[in-house]
Amino acid sequence: MDYGDYLHLDEVLQAQHPLSPDHNELLFIIQHQTSELWMKLMLHELRAAINNVADDQLQPAFKMLSRVSRIMEQLVHAWDVLATMTPPEYSAIRAYLGHSSGFQSWQYRC
Repeated sequence: MDYGDYLHLDEVLQAQHPLSPDHNELLFIIQHQTSELWMKLMLHELRAAINNVADDQLQPAFKMLSRVSRIMEQLVHAWDVLATMTPPEYSAIRAYLGHSSGFQSWQYRC
């Protein structure tokens, strides 16, 4: 097994399918996909921290909660990259997104 196989990079790197001809859509897709991955990790850490607290294992729980804090920082700063997309640039792709919305993200709501 190599790095790409372990991480399933072929699948991950082929998971972006822009619908519009606009150059900026790839940024939009990758921003949201990576946010979903960070949220997946955050929920994983929170569930484990809850279990550790219930088992009176506070030190590992604190470490996990610290990690969640760093993930949140990562998520907040990632929006700085998306902010380089101007409102007119977003408008150029919005019609191609149909009814989809980030508010539909189950993980975001969690």
